[in-house]
Amino acid sequence: MPGRRPLRRSAAGIIVAILAAVVLAADQFVKYLTVENLPLHEPVPVLGEFLQLYYVRNPGAAFSLGSEVTWIFSIALAVVAIIIIWKAFGLRSRLWAVVLGCLLGGVLGNLTDRLLREPGFGVGHVVDMISMPWMMPAIFNVADMFIVCGMIAVALLVVLGLRFDGTREKDDVAVAVESNVAESKKDA
Repeated sequence: MPGRRPLRRSAAGIIVAILAAVVLAADQFVKYLTVENLPLHEPVPVLGEFLQLYYVRNPGAAFSLGSEVTWIFSIALAVVAIIIIWKAFGLRSRLWAVVLGCLLGGVLGNLTDRLLREPGFGVGHVVDMISMPWMMPAIFNVADMFIVCGMIAVALLVVLGLRFDGTREKDDVAVAVESNVAESKKDA
């Protein structure tokens, strides 16, 4: 964004931490309400067939794939969380701080389930409850929404050339072109 100064690293880290905590809290609160109030494996229509609540415990990844190797998902989520936290220390971009904070919150939401829910540490089943049968057969949760939206946002930021320090790749190209034009004029 032209004219905006980059964030201080501490400010970017605070944004990441606050957003991650808010997303994690929201995810775990919705999962708590689900476990306490919804019947297991019974659809509860919210908007007819458009939106339903459907409480399931997912041992695997999307569509329950890989349910025999749940511990691998725990390791993968932990690695992703560590990488995001590590990257947060070098951030100077507001957009990257928001995106990584939301993504980290989603990752921590599902990692919390993997670590603390039955059947045991590292192999816990993720609580899912949101179903949109008209759109897809998947049942998902709040953390999943932040993970998917976060990954789409990461892809967009990369395509748009926004770096972690807040600069854009296009800016470097423009400076190089201007430098070449200036050199050409000097030589002429």
